[in-house]
Amino acid sequence: MPELVKNGASTRKRTNKSRLAVILLEVSNKLAASRDLEDALAILASMSAAEIGADRGSIFLNDPATGELYTRYTDGRFNREIRILNTSGVAGHVFHAGKGVIIHDAYADDRFQKEIDLQTGYTTKSILCVPLRTLKGDLIGVSQLLNKLDGEFTEQDLSMLEAMVAQAAIALESHRTVENLQAARRQELEFLDVVSEVSSEIKLGPLLQKLIRAITKMLDAERSTLFINDEKTKELYTEVGEGLGATTIRMPNNVGIAGTVFQTGETVNIPHAYADLRFNPSFDRKTGFFTRSILCVPVVNKNGKIIGVTQVLNKRGGAFTSDDEARLKAFTSQISIGLENAKLFDDVENIKNYNESILESMSSGVITLNPDGVIVTCNSAALRIMSLQPTEILERPAEEFFAGANGWVLERIRLVEGTQQGDVVMDAEMTFSGGTLSVNLTVLPLISVNRKKLGSMLMIEDITSEKRVKSTMARYMDPSVAAKLLMAGEDVLGGQSSQATILFSDIRSFTTLTEELGAQATVSLLNEYFTVMVDCIQAQGGMLDKFIGDAIMAVFGIPLAHDDDEDRAVRAAISMLTELNIFNQKRTSEGRRPINIGIGLNTDNIVSGNIGSPKRMDYTVIGDGVNLASRLESACKKYGARLLASELTVKKLKGTYRSREVDRVVVKGKTQPVGIFEIVDYHSDESFPNLMAVLSAFKFGLKCYREAKWDEAIKAFREGLGMNPEDFPSKMYIERCEYLKKSPPKSDWDGVWVLDSK
Repeated sequence: MPELVKNGASTRKRTNKSRLAVILLEVSNKLAASRDLEDALAILASMSAAEIGADRGSIFLNDPATGELYTRYTDGRFNREIRILNTSGVAGHVFHAGKGVIIHDAYADDRFQKEIDLQTGYTTKSILCVPLRTLKGDLIGVSQLLNKLDGEFTEQDLSMLEAMVAQAAIALESHRTVENLQAARRQELEFLDVVSEVSSEIKLGPLLQKLIRAITKMLDAERSTLFINDEKTKELYTEVGEGLGATTIRMPNNVGIAGTVFQTGETVNIPHAYADLRFNPSFDRKTGFFTRSILCVPVVNKNGKIIGVTQVLNKRGGAFTSDDEARLKAFTSQISIGLENAKLFDDVENIKNYNESILESMSSGVITLNPDGVIVTCNSAALRIMSLQPTEILERPAEEFFAGANGWVLERIRLVEGTQQGDVVMDAEMTFSGGTLSVNLTVLPLISVNRKKLGSMLMIEDITSEKRVKSTMARYMDPSVAAKLLMAGEDVLGGQSSQATILFSDIRSFTTLTEELGAQATVSLLNEYFTVMVDCIQAQGGMLDKFIGDAIMAVFGIPLAHDDDEDRAVRAAISMLTELNIFNQKRTSEGRRPINIGIGLNTDNIVSGNIGSPKRMDYTVIGDGVNLASRLESACKKYGARLLASELTVKKLKGTYRSREVDRVVVKGKTQPVGIFEIVDYHSDESFPNLMAVLSAFKFGLKCYREAKWDEAIKAFREGLGMNPEDFPSKMYIERCEYLKKSPPKSDWDGVWVLDSK
């Protein structure tokens, strides 16, 4: 019998080896047929996940130039790339340790980076990760499998994955080498394209943008900037800069490194910027950029006059070299030619560019027709809305293009041509190859200053369902949440019942405040205040439901639920009160009156959906849970509190917050009592001294109060007042106890209080 067991184990071992050999052969064959690095990564990730039984696989390759691990994945129609430092996360640990790991609970492991799950929308449970090496043993990346489908990852899975990535290493390294060579070749071709194009290009903006991008890439730098001299103000200003975005920089033309180069006409190459006295660090502070190394050369026109400087920052991997200087000088010579040529065309082009920019920046489609009814222009938005290429619409007669189901458009064009008055059609249908669209169409006559007919203009606003949903939901929540909601379709707007946490807030004594401020100052105050409060709500994933005068209503848990919506609501409320203190400090320093608010929170089942009439719909929530949150906000005045939450919310909290139960009440319109809690986490030692000791005394006093032990309760509440004389709930309960001593309640006293106001 032992001999049979031994033979069986040996047979299984040979079978496993045979199976492994087949798998490795298949890896080699498939990778040999892969088109490129991205295809090879996808093949290896897919095969390893399938063979080992994981939900998802990823291959991270090391980028030595940036010290990052990167992988690529497909998100819908787009290819995405994730990059992380090769020293961080589970992948970074395995890359540097050179040894595979098995993690059964990702979120319990300190090395796991939860941010990647947030970025991809994927939930990681378990991880199997092994290093990826070349045949020489050099580490070039890691292979990672996520979420074992059946059971847990095993040592056998680890061995299998190590064997597969070892087999794939040659093909991956080969693809990566080819990709790097192709990238280098593209850079050189781009350089040649720019040089050949610069002498003939008369459009300054596009030319300089392309040129600066090429400088950044060719010199392997982080940022490039072209400074032009303004002769009137004697300032250097940024005409174009890589990485600057909308930032504009102006400085005297004798200040800093750029000013030195402009004044002397000599190239400056500084390996350590902050060690050079000519460097002005204020620009780093203004832009949020950290400058390490600088290469700066003058821009000289054909007459030998210095007209600006080109500056390149932060050479990757070291300092700028003499070769870099030579390349940059070659580029700047072309810049001067481009600048001189562009000046001849600039005045004429400015007006044309201005008009085109307006059209291209519009979200509505714009089409223009000449006096003969031929389509002469069509902006990008119109092409996108109609799913067309420019060649499919430009230079075509309107009567030919707007035919069939779209014939009504031609009728409107002819009507406007005859009357020379604009015409608007709301919520009409237009049909194109991409389908039927709901649009608002405006047709306007084009007339010269001499009242001559120049043609017609059509403005098309796309109001199809996706745009309607997105524009509606973006009013209430963070745009990223609205985008996710779109994936769920429009059904969610039709009405659904779900559990959510409602937040109500209101400004105290607002009527008096408006009388002091006047109309304009009141509107200004509300705009500033709402901006701060809504940011706090959306930062926690809440949905702004509506503004009700000076009040705010928000919801946590719809239309997309989280497992900690109650905590999100509490954190948002605490943040609102914290930010309000900062807001008030600023108002006080400016001699303006501070404001105070109350906040109520309640968790319950509510109904949500698009509610209203056909002419006006709003996505909102209704139900008793909403009403109770509103009652609690109002009750803040009675209890001298700023943040009250129902027991329905408090019982579901996952986090720990400093709080106290302040009462059990029956709110107006209800018969069942509910516990209400004051959350005091927003307080500081200055605003609430001896907080924990006061809460402890209050808790004991409340217990005695409910047991009708009036004297003991009064003693406890006075003890709390001794530590914080401003504690309103303690004062309130002392008054209650004094009253109940004189007018004892019935024998069935349970401590429940009835709120007789909203």
